[in-house]
Amino acid sequence: MTDDTPARRLRRPAALLGAAALVAATATAVTVGPAAQAADTPRTALGKSGQRLTVSASANLDPAGETLSVTGSGYDVTKGVYVALCKDNGDNRIPTPCLGGADQTGGSGASKWIVPADSAEAPAGVAEKWGAGGTFDVRLDLEAAGGGLDCARVACSVVTRVDHNAPGDRSQDVRIPVTFKGQNPGGGDGGGDGVDVPAGTVSYVRAAEFTTAGRPLDVLVHPDSGKLYVGSDNIPDTSDVAEQGLYALDPATGRALSHIAQAPGAGGTLAARVVRQIIAPLAGDGVSFHFPLRGLATAKDGDARAQGSWLNGSTVTGTGPATASTVLVAQGATLSEVETATGTVRRAISLEGGAQLGVDTANGVAWSVGSEGGKKVLRRVDTRSAEFKVTATAELGAGAVYFVEADPATGNVWVTSDDDVVVYDRNGARLKTLTAKDRPLAMAFDRATGRAFVLREDYGTAAEGADGAGSLQILSSTTFEPAAAPVALPGSIAGTVHAGVAVAPGATSVYLTKYAESKVVKLDLRVSPKVTQTPTDQTVNAGDTVTFVAAADGVPAPALKWEVSPDGGQTWSAIAGATANTYSFTARAAQDGYRYRVVFTNPAGTTRSSEFTLTVREAGGGTGGGSTSGGGESPGTTEPSGTRTGTGAGGQKLTVTPVNGLAVAKQTVKVTGSGYDEAKGVYVALCVDNGAGELPTPCVGGVDMTGASHSSAWISSNPPDYGEELATPYGAGGTFSVELTVDAKDAYTDCFKVTCVLATRADHTLSGDRSQDVKVPVSFVGQAPVETDPAGTTGGTGGSSNAGGTTGTTGSTGGDSGTTGSTGSTGGTASSGSGGSAGGTTTSGGSLASTGATVGTVAGIAALLTGAGVYAMRRARAATR
Repeated sequence: MTDDTPARRLRRPAALLGAAALVAATATAVTVGPAAQAADTPRTALGKSGQRLTVSASANLDPAGETLSVTGSGYDVTKGVYVALCKDNGDNRIPTPCLGGADQTGGSGASKWIVPADSAEAPAGVAEKWGAGGTFDVRLDLEAAGGGLDCARVACSVVTRVDHNAPGDRSQDVRIPVTFKGQNPGGGDGGGDGVDVPAGTVSYVRAAEFTTAGRPLDVLVHPDSGKLYVGSDNIPDTSDVAEQGLYALDPATGRALSHIAQAPGAGGTLAARVVRQIIAPLAGDGVSFHFPLRGLATAKDGDARAQGSWLNGSTVTGTGPATASTVLVAQGATLSEVETATGTVRRAISLEGGAQLGVDTANGVAWSVGSEGGKKVLRRVDTRSAEFKVTATAELGAGAVYFVEADPATGNVWVTSDDDVVVYDRNGARLKTLTAKDRPLAMAFDRATGRAFVLREDYGTAAEGADGAGSLQILSSTTFEPAAAPVALPGSIAGTVHAGVAVAPGATSVYLTKYAESKVVKLDLRVSPKVTQTPTDQTVNAGDTVTFVAAADGVPAPALKWEVSPDGGQTWSAIAGATANTYSFTARAAQDGYRYRVVFTNPAGTTRSSEFTLTVREAGGGTGGGSTSGGGESPGTTEPSGTRTGTGAGGQKLTVTPVNGLAVAKQTVKVTGSGYDEAKGVYVALCVDNGAGELPTPCVGGVDMTGASHSSAWISSNPPDYGEELATPYGAGGTFSVELTVDAKDAYTDCFKVTCVLATRADHTLSGDRSQDVKVPVSFVGQAPVETDPAGTTGGTGGSSNAGGTTGTTGSTGGDSGTTGSTGSTGGTASSGSGGSAGGTTTSGGSLASTGATVGTVAGIAALLTGAGVYAMRRARAATR
């Protein structure tokens, strides 16, 4: 093991990329260790984009050493990742330090590096390549402590994270909490640093089982009344009671509101009828439904009997909605539109071998299963024309068809084939085959969330693999990938080909039939907390009142607690009584540098906000940070003043007021622009000036996505869908006018140490486009003032870099961030010195949210993953200056 002090790590040359000692998170070989002793604790976690990470054991691990199998799928194969055991610092925070420290030999086997198939960066044997579908399968040799990490003292997780090529990219972060003998199973609660599921993870849990509606065959949630309608068969075990018929239930409790048993059969004869299929809701309340063999009827809660008709012809094989007074009916080869009340046929078409039917009223089509030339086919029938007309045909497989369901949002149709579900597009082209265990008997869609729910019931004998349990799959109706983990349904056994799924608006609850046990099962939505508002750093005087506000979405609404760290984020403790969204207190001088965060918890999981820092100045004191050299007026005596206009390469004008004497915290500036290309969105923010032609980044405060801090603005007349409420459109002539609230520094950037400018730059949809870059220099209290526009003019040029306040000195030889250059000019432009690395800013394209220091050497990147963490890394940088 080589010398691995923080300062030495930061000075290692970038040539280490070509060696097996790439970073601590790369390993060349698997060291065979003892077999996992906790193989009964496997665990799987999901990433933000549906990635799945699984470990063979997660609890009761041997502190002296375990070999775990770690597999992944669904990852982005264009990005490299590290797989390692690390300290879990919470959602959207880099996991560090990691087991093994800066392992220069790769011999520890404690981490793995997975790279794109075409990567030429890693020497042979150093990294593994992605498998098909973004998969990997590796072994990790883990101990409870090593390389500055002690999992007996902090929460640890097996993690994936993007490698050194994009250290600020959190898109591939997936974490599985693990614990060693003597610890409680990791779950991200109880004051640790881990989280049990990613923020915003969707799941469904069993909330209730209703036994008040006979033996259920179909279900529907009425969109107007909200009542749960159930079509039922008789329960053989209760021969003295006739349970068949239509039920109206309270959807929350399952209490039976009414039971409509009687419906008219042949010749109008009333009798207790089995309700096999609920066809459609009626206006206000009630439903239309089908009962064997040829019955159609309507009823609503409170009715004594159903109203309806008995059809002529053969047995009904499928039904679907048509208009308020008619339904579509398949009777073998005949497809008809029929008046529900009278049975009168309005129009009909003959379809060879007709059977099941699926109706898409939103797109005006019906999908009919039939035969043609001895082959099973699916036909699309236009139901909006005066006469039915077949407009497309697709060949089906030979498997059994249990349902045909059309997605009103996409126009796709989902059809079963034995145990598979096959998805066809609106023209009959096959899109996807979904294979899973058990028989798919029913499904439903929720248009608001784009989720599809497929009910699968167990069948067969134990010798054939039957286990007496079914499941509910929750899928995306557009990508066909899992939208949530499937819900296990013990006792869900196929006793008939009839079953039902109903979804409440917004998919907040799902109801499904459980025929074998004569139950309706209610599942409720759970969504782990997702932070929507996080406080930003504040600078105040001792004695001032400090108010932080935070919020998160989740289902159910998450509880919260505020936490504080007095030691730079190394340890955290809950603040007694701080459990509301707003936390206020009187600042004390001793709290200078304290960090805070918010922990949101609900039954679906725990999510932590990003950290933020409180800077407390002595009452009547100075600026609270940064150098005051450079010839400016003394702190506290300079009033913000002056206007300056910058001009872009395309003639754009960017004007900022004020530009001199800015307060170091919460300074309001007015920014106006004109002549911008309205086809290109821009960000407006206070950013580091990296010189002409280079991306201004990082930006103080990152992207203000909540609108709370106003540290940046997004100007766009054509943003993506998710940005319609966030972006401000251009005015005529490519104009805009915004007010920003800026600080001189945040956790990553200090405008007293680097050159900062008020800048515009193309937004993330065109991150490499430099045509919209315009920069206006500014100065804070204690810095040398910048040149302002002559009175009454808006002239000037953009791109100046004299916002600093010191004269440059010889650059550091390490990978320091923001060191002054060897020939620094008055104004203190921050460039790399001779022999030094131009670390500290990323000049490649990317989101404005990429706030934070980028390390210029590979060994510096290793410190991010495996060293003493971000806090220690900054201390190491200070030591090299």
